[in-house]
Amino acid sequence: MKKKQIVGEDLAEMIPSDSSHKELEQEAPLKAKRRIPEETEGDQLAYHPVKLSRSDLYRPPTAEELNQLKEAESLFHCSLLKMQMEELLKEVALSERKKRQIDSFIQTVTKLLQTIPDSPEFEVSDLSWLSSAVTVPFLLVPKTTKGKFHMAPPASVDLIGSYALGTCIKPHVMVDLAVTIPADVLHPKDIMNQRYPRKRALYLAGLTQYLTSSSDIGTMRYSCLHGNRLRPVLILTPPGKDSSSFIVRIHACPPPGFFKPNRFHPQKNNIRTEWYTGLQTPQSGTCEPPTPHYNSTVLGDLLPRAHLQFLSAIGSQCSAFADGVALLKVWLRQRELNQGTGGFNGFLASMLLAYLLTTHRISNTMTAYQLLRNSLNFLASTDLTVNGISLAKDPDSTVPSLAEFHSAFQVVFVDPSGHLNMCADMTACTYKQLQHEASVSMQFWDNPTVDAFHSLLMTPKPMIRTSDHVFQLCDLVKLQSSCKKLNLLNELMDHSGDYVQTALPYILSLLQQGLGQRIFLLTHSRSPDPEWSVDSEAPKYKAQPPLSFGLLLRPDLAASVLERGPAADSPKAAEFRQLWGSRSELRRFQDGAITEAVLWKAETMYQKRLVPRQIITHLLQLHAALPDSCVRYVAAMADDVIKTGSQVPSTGEEESLLVVQSYDDLSRKLWRQEGLPLTITSVQGAHPALRYTQVFPPLPVKLDYSFFDREKTSRSLVPKDGKPCPAYITPITVICHMEGSGKWPHDRLAIQHIRTAFHIRLAELIKKHHNHTCRPCPTHLDVWKDGLVFRIQVAYHREPQVLRESVNAEGLLIVRDNEEAQAVEMATIHKPLLTSTLHGLQQQHSCFGAVCRLAKRWLGAQLFSEDITEDTADLLVASLFLQPAPFTPPGSPQVGFLRFLHLLSSFDWRNNPLIVNLNNQLTAADYTEIKNDFMASRESLPVMFIATPKDKKLSMWTKRSPSVQMLQRAVMVAAESLKVLEHQLMDSSQMQDVRVIMRPPLDAYDVLIHLNPKQVPLLSQAIDPPAVTFSRGTMPAGVAQSGGALPVIDYNPVSLYLAQLREAFGDLALFFCDPYGGTVIAVLWKPKAFIPVPFKTSQVSARRIEVTGEKIDMVPNVEAILEDFQVLGKGLVKSVEARIEKWSF
Repeated sequence: MKKKQIVGEDLAEMIPSDSSHKELEQEAPLKAKRRIPEETEGDQLAYHPVKLSRSDLYRPPTAEELNQLKEAESLFHCSLLKMQMEELLKEVALSERKKRQIDSFIQTVTKLLQTIPDSPEFEVSDLSWLSSAVTVPFLLVPKTTKGKFHMAPPASVDLIGSYALGTCIKPHVMVDLAVTIPADVLHPKDIMNQRYPRKRALYLAGLTQYLTSSSDIGTMRYSCLHGNRLRPVLILTPPGKDSSSFIVRIHACPPPGFFKPNRFHPQKNNIRTEWYTGLQTPQSGTCEPPTPHYNSTVLGDLLPRAHLQFLSAIGSQCSAFADGVALLKVWLRQRELNQGTGGFNGFLASMLLAYLLTTHRISNTMTAYQLLRNSLNFLASTDLTVNGISLAKDPDSTVPSLAEFHSAFQVVFVDPSGHLNMCADMTACTYKQLQHEASVSMQFWDNPTVDAFHSLLMTPKPMIRTSDHVFQLCDLVKLQSSCKKLNLLNELMDHSGDYVQTALPYILSLLQQGLGQRIFLLTHSRSPDPEWSVDSEAPKYKAQPPLSFGLLLRPDLAASVLERGPAADSPKAAEFRQLWGSRSELRRFQDGAITEAVLWKAETMYQKRLVPRQIITHLLQLHAALPDSCVRYVAAMADDVIKTGSQVPSTGEEESLLVVQSYDDLSRKLWRQEGLPLTITSVQGAHPALRYTQVFPPLPVKLDYSFFDREKTSRSLVPKDGKPCPAYITPITVICHMEGSGKWPHDRLAIQHIRTAFHIRLAELIKKHHNHTCRPCPTHLDVWKDGLVFRIQVAYHREPQVLRESVNAEGLLIVRDNEEAQAVEMATIHKPLLTSTLHGLQQQHSCFGAVCRLAKRWLGAQLFSEDITEDTADLLVASLFLQPAPFTPPGSPQVGFLRFLHLLSSFDWRNNPLIVNLNNQLTAADYTEIKNDFMASRESLPVMFIATPKDKKLSMWTKRSPSVQMLQRAVMVAAESLKVLEHQLMDSSQMQDVRVIMRPPLDAYDVLIHLNPKQVPLLSQAIDPPAVTFSRGTMPAGVAQSGGALPVIDYNPVSLYLAQLREAFGDLALFFCDPYGGTVIAVLWKPKAFIPVPFKTSQVSARRIEVTGEKIDMVPNVEAILEDFQVLGKGLVKSVEARIEKWSF
């Protein structure tokens, strides 16, 4: 947002002329001076800069200024939040230029409307007077109704809505014009059987026909007010280049007071069954069903002027009313609560503030900030589905009671007339969503560690990123059969044939009942306002987009496979059986109880997460006649890329658990080990598999010995020539700290020798007591156990300190930090601590590991895994769970992955540190200290700065990478991936292939090295694995025993080749590869590599000499380098593709 300096004491109350306004804007940045008013003609105040005396310049602040300072201190975490809100209000407010454009266009339209000619009288069903270029914006169901109609100039044309009230905000500027239908066109009994709505639609069509001939109007389209097909509106845009800057909606309304309000009581009927169905009613004395929704639709057309007068009167008493409404509208829009049928739109937001002001819950002197806060607090604490509210003062006897409104509608908020429920179309689920969002906002508002402004008003919350599970009802025409099965004829008649809105509340109620304790919240999309051209028919109800539903899950209950019902002899048992149908069966439990129960089929965590899907499809099929083909469940589509197992699909939870259990067993054995010169003080895992975040967790393997050769001395297995590369066996790192003792040497080399001795002794003891095959090395000890390899590293806690110490020539001890000490500290202290902390986070949030795996699979596939390391990615994902505002912690892998992409692409890495509050150890003071230190030394810090409780100042996890360029590319690719994936998930017409976002754009690279798939050991993990598979020396069934020969460990030709390339040519090029089965290495030349350098014998490697005159330079020898790529990778490299057309040296 643009920052503008505020000059003077209160610019909002100053109205300078255009020229003086320009002067102010020009002078403001130069010098801020107080302005004192001078009397001018017409009692208007003009403001001019004046020379202030020294006493004026330094006089004490006024009472108003003191008040503002006190308010900023007490109401905001800091004055920054207040300034941000003020800037936002300036940003969304309409400029004076825009207002002049709108006023001019409205004047033009009003003049045109007042010149509409009269027409002769026709039957309502006779449309012969309309030209073929204009249709009636109405679905004629049933076809005919009684009545006469003729066109006549409107009785009046009035501005209504937010623009007239002064609460209209950008970016979607809509101006509402109420065109009053002359009284002689209507009849007092037109409220019966849709006569009035049809005449209203005919009148709009007549206006459209007249306006089509005018060149002063841009485009014209029809739409519906809040998606209600009985309330069509005509949308006009101005001609020329302003056509997209605002729209004008024309509403046709009856004259005020034309219909008696008591005719619209929610328990009265205004649509006769005989007329609607075309069938004779069996008995003339039968009571007609009430039509509350139809009644409120017609009544809504009678009251817009009265509502505007009421809101204007309230707004005039509260100076911050318009700003308060603007902030509330922005809050609603970011949460998509203001859209479509039954949304909490801007009109309801204005009415809510009016209600709070009239009931003195907020005062007229409050600021916009306080109005927003109190509104959200009221929404969070008040349930309008149970206790409705009313703006009516002293209602008469004809006004319906709140109880009568509650019997007809799910949410009740009554207007000042007392007759209209303004929330008639809102479902209870929408209001519960509104309540939930307000409650979440209030929770993080006061948290000083959260950026409240961005979370409240700047972060969009689309359903796919907010809800843990999302599913869609696609074939909406099938809802007709749902209405039939649910016996909803009366409700269908009340909704004038809109079977989507008729069936929706019943479907929501059914799902709420079936999902029960598994969910916190059930939300649904609201039908958007349809738009169509004036020459085409009104779209049918089935033409709208699919209905989307969102579930916010309770993680502890959502994945339960058992639905336990009441006891067999309980009166509620019949109700339970009726709900679940044939799936309900009697079961006996271990506590001896015999109850009704439903058991869902699921073995792995991946399948258990999708139990809600089974429930939803079963209930919709059973009770609403909606087949499985109608339900498009998109909750786990992204999980496909980390799915393993052909028979029973899994996303790695079970495999990770096996690894952790095997590690726990090894840890216990190490703790109990006797016979070592020093005791073991701690055993810590330091591998992603031990925190459940390894993309593809290590699988226990049973070896096929015939596939390998044997090493002569140790008899370990080695790869055999001519065979495919053996299966990759990951060594799982375990750090083993030994106790401190005076016997430890103070020399780095001696420490390494002692460590080697420990490895040898440990290997002997493990082999002797537990018969696990071991191989000690100077740096580690490999243990072959349960088909897995554990790499034990003995650590001494003072080793980093010893590595930092050195003695200079004078014999003085110097302590200096160095990379070797940092590497040892990272491997033996920081990584094990991070692993145990994130293991704890996985215990709190069961889908944490799966989100990490998805995020890292995407980073690997897009060739970023060298730049954003595994530990960095895990910390990024941890921040989504520890500080989820404005969301709740992710409850499914897919929604966590979407938020990861959003975080990576939208976080301001340049100006903010990402603070990951592990174990909740950081206080508000720590946050302030981290931010201040970050700003003070920004230039010397990593481009991606991640602070943790143990690392507040250095960001050790991102110290080496990513670079500025790689982070920029990652941000760009993440933004595009998020956009593509969200479109795919929410739009069933898109190509359904989530792997698209995992395929990197290789056209950006200069050289592609294609690898031989036979020698890529992780080929099966590729995004698009080839159809041909290779035997890699493992047997399918069973798990290896404890003994036996040691397998080939940590042998991946691709990563070894990459290391060689980087070592040989790292100064000339960057090398990228997908570590999970990638068969292409992408090469990017460094721009500076091709600048000629003076001849030096030490730098002649990979370069050739160029002689120009007397000057001898060296440039890279590209042909030789490409040949070296082939030579270095002999047997692994299939071909080298040089994209010469892209090179520019």
